[in-house]
Amino acid sequence: MESDQSEKGLLVEEYVRKGLPPPPFLMKTYMLVEDPATDEVISWNEGGTAFVVWQPAEFSRDLLPTLFKHSNFSSFVRQLNTYGFRKIATNRWEFSNDMFRKGERDQLCEIRRRKAWSNKSQPKVQVHQASPPPPPPKDQSSENEDQRSSSTSSSSEFTTLIDENKKLKQENGILNSELAIMKKKCKELLDLVAIYGGKCGKKEEQKEEENNEGPKLFGVRLEVEGEIEKKRKRVEIRGGC
Repeated sequence: MESDQSEKGLLVEEYVRKGLPPPPFLMKTYMLVEDPATDEVISWNEGGTAFVVWQPAEFSRDLLPTLFKHSNFSSFVRQLNTYGFRKIATNRWEFSNDMFRKGERDQLCEIRRRKAWSNKSQPKVQVHQASPPPPPPKDQSSENEDQRSSSTSSSSEFTTLIDENKKLKQENGILNSELAIMKKKCKELLDLVAIYGGKCGKKEEQKEEENNEGPKLFGVRLEVEGEIEKKRKRVEIRGGC
């Protein structure tokens, strides 16, 4: 950081000695482009005729506040437009100015901020009427592109949510069907248990009845000794009477 500040001070002194110091905005921008430590974020193009902001988000977050005291990329682009820079690529943020070239730092003095036309500069207006009008600022189109991309991403997210909702409904229907089948099987199993339990109960009752009747011989019930004695006593009592 100290080396960058010292380099900036030497650059300012160099232009002050020449009597034509460039605007601070151009000096700071040139320093960012020239710094090899920031090549992944901002650097010259292959020919050195323009510079490219490769990562606008990181550029706004990490580099802009260090020199410009703000983190607004759109404001930076508007500043470039006021100094005659043009966005020359559609797929990346590449800006060009005929006086802003790699290794030609002295040319920065030739770049001046655009001013509104006044009545005093009427002859200049007539001279420049034949030339084509300056290109419109590119930041508005970029903002429109950002809005379109954000709306597209929102619609895609909404579509994804709808698809997920449909899948969840289908899975819920499958689970309900499986649950109904399991309930049916469980009921059938309980019915079988009840039927089997009833049959076992009847068999046990029959066994108890057979045990109470006493032993049989060829299907004829045999009287045990105790029962014979009881009958004998009843006969004796009746005879005595």
